[in-house]
Amino acid sequence: MAGGGDGGALELGVVPTFATKWLLPRLSDFMARHPGITLNLTARPRPFLLDDAPFDAAIGVSERLWPGTEGILLMREQLVPVIGPGLYAQHRARSDARRSQEVDWQTCPLLQQSTRPYAWRHWFQSRGVQVEADMSGPRMELTSMLIEAATHDLGVALVPTTLVERELHSGQLRLASPHLQHSDRNYYLMWPEQKGSPRALMQLKDWLQAQAALYEQDRPV
Repeated sequence: MAGGGDGGALELGVVPTFATKWLLPRLSDFMARHPGITLNLTARPRPFLLDDAPFDAAIGVSERLWPGTEGILLMREQLVPVIGPGLYAQHRARSDARRSQEVDWQTCPLLQQSTRPYAWRHWFQSRGVQVEADMSGPRMELTSMLIEAATHDLGVALVPTTLVERELHSGQLRLASPHLQHSDRNYYLMWPEQKGSPRALMQLKDWLQAQAALYEQDRPV
């Protein structure tokens, strides 16, 4: 970290879609509270070793803290299927009144995330539904691609609720099912054990904890 005390620059590695969809819309509050801290963000879609990277800390999604780090849990990941209103109208389930809020999973195209090939299968298992083609459909690497594809009626995307609050609020997307699945992954703020806890990093930690708590109180779904 460059500088000291209440100022300086923090180099933060971030999951790209989380940074774009959740962190950046809230970051003006941090800047207003801590005008002396410059927060530099670099996207890292996959886990990495903080010891081998020029970062003071990272926000990652994982089952646990990365090796060689200490940190805090920010929020637990919940997965929800989202779909564009046009495609929903075409594939809405009509045969069972109990499923009137859901799509017909046997006909609706599923958008797949290449880094999470079994995501849909696990979601269907948690829902108590079996779909033969649960691993078929267009494959994309980033969550942001899945969200954008869903808004253009290319299929239904299974994504963290944290990353689609704006699209759900605006009506660009809607739920393909009200069923939420608690993922085995969580969002963490992590920093290398040997670097200690600079004051600016602790101020970021406290702010992120407060923002995460506010979000948990008022999740959009």
